[in-house]
Amino acid sequence: MDKLLEMLKGIRTDVDFENETALVDRNILDSFDIITIVGELGKTFDITVKAGDIIPENFNSLADIEALVKKYTES
Repeated sequence: MDKLLEMLKGIRTDVDFENETALVDRNILDSFDIITIVGELGKTFDITVKAGDIIPENFNSLADIEALVKKYTES
């Protein structure tokens, strides 16, 4: 999902979203980053991420974030 990767790189140019699998667990992303990502997901994919889905497991990797986006765009 190139659009997602481009969006994430626009938020944090210093993060290797393509290879990192513990973005939250290793404190690469903090709570402000997560809130920023959630906001950008809303704008980019026209979705509203529910508060219950704003958990570390959904933001640890590009694949996790992609799965979250698919959950909202495919339903």
